[in-house]
Amino acid sequence: MLQIVPSPAKSSPNIPADNPAVAELALLERIIKGDMRAFEAFYKLYYPKLFRFIQHLTRQPDTVEELIQETLLVVWEKPEGYNHQSKLSTWVFGIAYHKALKSLAKQRHHQGADGDEIMETLQDPAANPAQQHENADWLGSALAVLPPDQRAVIELTFYHGLPYQDIAIILNCPENTVKTRMFHARKKLQAFAKTQGN
Repeated sequence: MLQIVPSPAKSSPNIPADNPAVAELALLERIIKGDMRAFEAFYKLYYPKLFRFIQHLTRQPDTVEELIQETLLVVWEKPEGYNHQSKLSTWVFGIAYHKALKSLAKQRHHQGADGDEIMETLQDPAANPAQQHENADWLGSALAVLPPDQRAVIELTFYHGLPYQDIAIILNCPENTVKTRMFHARKKLQAFAKTQGN
């Protein structure tokens, strides 16, 4: 397995907090020129986002690292593939989504949870630690009942805060398909909640 590991010896450029989207594009421009330090900064920026997304989408902990590496390798090898018609993060998540789907297809691992319950849980930051742990367990079980395309819509909407328009680009489908997947995901999550007594 190919592994891209940022070098700990050099510090990476800071990403200005005032406009992260512009800073990300600046990093990509430097990556296009072959700047490894810019790639290291990009890697560190996207690694946690991709880890969460891929882990929740695939439910395959043993393949998450490999899929992150494959996704970021595309950014390193083909940065000019970004066409500026969407946000940079939309392009990166799109790459990750397609890599994850290929992995799922290989392993025939398809599963599916309730949008209202997820929203409630995610919007309650004041929950006590025990409740948060219980909620996390419930969410994990609930999301496992969804097929990957519906799980991706839930993940991108509630965990990453993306609008349906961006999700449609990532999933390479019409925006109405995203809405339909959300509708069906909510129905499955509601049914799951009823079976769990929630």
